Order: sequence, then structure tokens, then C-alpha cells
Amino acid sequence: MSEQDREQGKARRAEVMGEAFVERAMRDLDGFSRPLQDWLNEHAWGSTWRRGGIDLKTRSLCTCAMLAALGRGTELKGHVRGAINNGASLVEIREVLLHSALYAGAPAAVEAFRNAREVIGELGLSLPDHEA
Repeated sequence: MSEQDREQGKARRAEVMGEAFVERAMRDLDGFSRPLQDWLNEHAWGSTWRRGGIDLKTRSLCTCAMLAALGRGTELKGHVRGAINNGASLVEIREVLLHSALYAGAPAAVEAFRNAREVIGELGLSLPDHEA
């Protein structure tokens, strides 16, 4: 891929995850860590996240489900923020994580809910009990 592809990927990453997230990821890169960030910007964000076929909200919700199943809490937190940035409601995020319990197991879902609630709290959001 070209430098242009890498930059377009970085722009999509900022659109989904927020500029601050990308700045943290790109801060203090060195010869050891730069290749991973370049690869992520080119391939994950430059080609996969820029594809058509499904909208960004759907792509974000799919990503949340996969990260929940894999037990990748730190990454899930970032992608919960991304899903919200892409227009996913708290109900949609909750239902995706609840659905993951069926296929990934209750312990994975418990961890996913814990991580999602942390992000939701940091953002000052809440879901009233009557929307359960």
C-alpha cells in the first residue's frame, strides 16, 4: 500500500475511534512499534474499515462482539467508544454483548459488560432501568 492508503486509514481510524485515541497510539513510536501501527493503519483501517457493504455502526458492533468473545477488554473499551461514535445506541451495544454470552460464554460476556460499563461511565452516559 502507499503512504496515501496509510493516511486514509489513519483518518478512518480517527473518525471511528476519535482523534485522541489515534494520537495516543501514534505517540512515542520507535523502530520497534512503528511497523505495527503502520500495518494497522494500512490494513485494518485502510482497507478493512474503509470497505463498503456494511456501515460503520454495523462494523463497530461486529467488532465489539468479536472482542467480547476473545476476551480482549482493553481493545473492547476502545471499540465501545467507536461504536458510540458511529451511532450505536447503548441498547444496541448491550444487546450485542448479551448475545455474545450465548456463543462465547457467560464469563466472556461478564467481562465485556464490565469493560463497556467502564467506558459508558467515563462518557457520563447511562441507560435507565426501564429500558432493560
